[in-house]
Amino acid sequence: MSTPEPVPLDLQLLVGLGNPGPRYVDTRHNVGFMALELLAARERVAFRSQARLHGLLAEIGSGSSRLRMLMPQTYMNESGRSIRAALDWYRLSPSQILVLVDDMDLPLGRLRLRASGSAGGHNGLRSTIQHLGTQQFARLRIGIGAPAEQPTERRERTVSHVLGRFSGDERPVLDAMLAEVLSGVDLIRRLGLERAGNRLNSFRAPVPAS
Repeated sequence: MSTPEPVPLDLQLLVGLGNPGPRYVDTRHNVGFMALELLAARERVAFRSQARLHGLLAEIGSGSSRLRMLMPQTYMNESGRSIRAALDWYRLSPSQILVLVDDMDLPLGRLRLRASGSAGGHNGLRSTIQHLGTQQFARLRIGIGAPAEQPTERRERTVSHVLGRFSGDERPVLDAMLAEVLSGVDLIRRLGLERAGNRLNSFRAPVPAS
């Protein structure tokens, strides 16, 4: 029996979630922004403010291979407003986007690609689901680790954790993880979500011993 051909994702809009402004640069909550900035640097393109999209936009490629990259500037809790505006402006559907988002439930160095799903307690995803009116959009969750294992302590430290920066020891793990995200975006565009997910969901960046 022949192996079925991979089905590429018609990915037209790559969205990184985060908070705008110098105060939030390089914080855990902004790994979606970090991934897009790394991709833009690799492709030598610049982000420009787009008021009608409530965000920053950059484009790579052209014609049928064009990929738009969006960083909402609405703050995390209103990310969906920017994404909705972009979908409407470019006449895209939720099936044509991929959202890059931090995930506190995933250990640092792990990734999880899903074709759909709930917000999982993430305010940026919650806003996106609300504004799009559906959970049927792809998202790549980027593990940032949890601040504590004990539930009460975890709740108390969540805000300071996600708005905190990565330590020097964590930076090599972060760099390896973001490099895999960029490779993953390329795979998703060529091979589709299922094939790319086989690799991304088994990825483990080497974590330094504590």
